[in-house]
Amino acid sequence: MILSLVTILVILGLITVYSSSFAIGHFEYGNVHYFLIRQTIWAIVGAGLLYVFMKTDYHKLRAISPLLMLAAVVGLAAVLVPGIGLERNGATRWIAFGPLPPLQPSEFAKLAVIIYVSAWLSSRSRNVRSFAASFLPFVVMVGLVAGLVMMEPDMGTTIVIVLTTITLFFIAGGALTHLVALVSIGSVTAGFLILTGGYRSERLFSFISPESDPSGSGFHILQLLIAIGSGGVTGLGVGASRQKFFYVPGAHTDGVFAIIGEEMGFIGAVAVLALFAFFIYRGLRIMLNASDNFGALLALGVTSWIGYQALINIGGITRTIPLTGIPLPFLSYGGSALWATMAGVGVLLSVSRYAKAGVTQKERLAAQRVKSTLQEGRA
Repeated sequence: MILSLVTILVILGLITVYSSSFAIGHFEYGNVHYFLIRQTIWAIVGAGLLYVFMKTDYHKLRAISPLLMLAAVVGLAAVLVPGIGLERNGATRWIAFGPLPPLQPSEFAKLAVIIYVSAWLSSRSRNVRSFAASFLPFVVMVGLVAGLVMMEPDMGTTIVIVLTTITLFFIAGGALTHLVALVSIGSVTAGFLILTGGYRSERLFSFISPESDPSGSGFHILQLLIAIGSGGVTGLGVGASRQKFFYVPGAHTDGVFAIIGEEMGFIGAVAVLALFAFFIYRGLRIMLNASDNFGALLALGVTSWIGYQALINIGGITRTIPLTGIPLPFLSYGGSALWATMAGVGVLLSVSRYAKAGVTQKERLAAQRVKSTLQEGRA
């Protein structure tokens, strides 16, 4: 079922990327198929990554989780080094390797952090409520990764990483007081960053009142809303979007949901929401069926990551929450994001396939505690 859902979303993404990008492809590269060809190649590579991780016993990831975390931190730090990081639109988030497409380390860092935190928490099931042994190291660890991502700057990815890791910490058995402390720290930090960052405060003000500056700071969100509203109930038809002609910034990247709403209407937009909702449901089913704590946390981490990211992207486009520059999983144009999410789905499927392999009685009991926590409604 997960494979079917991902296949549908990726194919829909290819259609939407082509529809929303052929104008800019013709204008900038003289090729209307420019973005479609690249996205198709990335989807094929992503399918390969999904297959490899799906066939790999997820228990093996526990042993290499420190190396994955180290690679993530090194990659995030390398982006900030002049001459290595590639700057685009005022943000330094990519590393270029000659003629190869630039890679975005923060996308792969999401999966690396989930694997490491899941392994770390599963090894501390009895001490997870301890301030010194669990809470403080957790804050330092997540804070390091989040801080490096914020320096790019990339607030959307930072929010996804923080929300996902907090979810893992709480479901693993973290104390309610620690959860309140984490939320408070995150809220104060986010408020400080918004007030001190020019583009972040501008996005907040444009969220509150975009109509006060329709040709300036409010242009982006207003054009997104016009696109969605123009679709009506049934949409203008696939390929018939008007807002993609240089009205919606990033129509083929962060703004694909607006183009879906314009071309496929309310029905198409709700169908996309339903696909993501069903994906989350199936991911939680895999978590509940996992036989060990590590597998349960892994499944929850990947599901939360994709769910939070979809929620933040769609919420920003519909003006439900402030707009952040974050791709819609499986649908937005971009190789790094697609590779990372499909690799994450492979890990999720591995948990489903190898749940009963090499599990000790102690791990089974720890997994039961995680399941009980979710079933009691703490999620």
